[in-house]
Amino acid sequence: MPESPSLYDAIILGAGGAGLMCAATAGQRGRRVLVIDHADEAGKKILISGGGRCNFTNLGVAPDRYLSANPHFAKSALGRYTARDFLALVERHGIAWHEKTLGQLFCDGSARQIVAMLLGECELGGVTLALGRPVAEVTHADGRFHVSHGDRTATAPALVIATGGPSIPKLGATGFAYDLARRFGLKVVEPRPALVPLTLPRDDALFTSLSGVSAPVVARCGKAAFAEAALFTHRGLSGPAILQISSYWRHGQTIAIDFLPAQARGWLVAAKRARPRASLKAALPLPDRLAEVLAERIGAAGDIGALTDARLSAIEAQLAGWPFQPNGSEGFAKAEVTVGGIATDGLSSKTMAARHLPGLYAIGEAVDVTGWLGGYNFQWAWASGWAAGQAL
Repeated sequence: MPESPSLYDAIILGAGGAGLMCAATAGQRGRRVLVIDHADEAGKKILISGGGRCNFTNLGVAPDRYLSANPHFAKSALGRYTARDFLALVERHGIAWHEKTLGQLFCDGSARQIVAMLLGECELGGVTLALGRPVAEVTHADGRFHVSHGDRTATAPALVIATGGPSIPKLGATGFAYDLARRFGLKVVEPRPALVPLTLPRDDALFTSLSGVSAPVVARCGKAAFAEAALFTHRGLSGPAILQISSYWRHGQTIAIDFLPAQARGWLVAAKRARPRASLKAALPLPDRLAEVLAERIGAAGDIGALTDARLSAIEAQLAGWPFQPNGSEGFAKAEVTVGGIATDGLSSKTMAARHLPGLYAIGEAVDVTGWLGGYNFQWAWASGWAAGQAL
């Protein structure tokens, strides 16, 4: 009697970057793989990433650029499947790419090329895709997982959770991965929005009047610091420096902004010597509107020549560590990724397998590993998906 088409070696829940990478890797190793996703199209987050050009990895990938309750967990997967490995795959498929700032690699053309590449790799591995099929039920009995999707049921000895986190719910993202993980005995580190704009209270309404103004800054929170652009919005703060620091920020914490990181100590005193009749606003090498608001907040009217060197040094220090206390973020709706997720202490760092339940795996954003802005999270998707695919 022929084998039922509902029998597989592995069922992967989620057709995003991690799920497709895992499926292609396992499929090309001879495993019979089914990928299920409620979305009618694979790789939806990939398609909107990088302004539609997909910042698919970063040449600076290193474990210290990832947040996790266990900072060592990501080392194994990232070390065995590197940015260069993924770049070799991209080039093998003839996809033209370019490097932007800080090691970020983008497609010259479209993010659709990355999705097409992953689907092509899945096809090489004979992977079965079931798109537009919400999962109704997942159970485990007699050493096999049973998944009801739509009007069908599939079964396999291995199940991979690759459904991501709740960031960008308009694409259908939910906390499904966490519910499933808990049901099968895995713990979950509290998820929160990451790489997300921050909101400011009404006390800082003066700054929200700067909506659309950006400047290169250094943003600090605790020991973390990022030198990139900050952007003022009608609700608060955004831009790469803020998105980066948001992953480290917790409610109640202060963020310090250095508005003039390129200026050497004593620059304002030197400006007084050179242009004593200049106003503070005119002396600040910043966009006009920002300089005006900062000067107004500082309250130093008149010429800088009238101010003592000590007062000017104090103003320098104020501009080098301007405190903001956000009252929140723009939430999962605007977050690029999620901090937190399925706890790594229940998983093997080599295979992504659950320690207590043979056959269960978790990969990608669903896991408590979150990278910096700039292609780091995609590299974690590729690396963790590859690691699990090698183990299936």
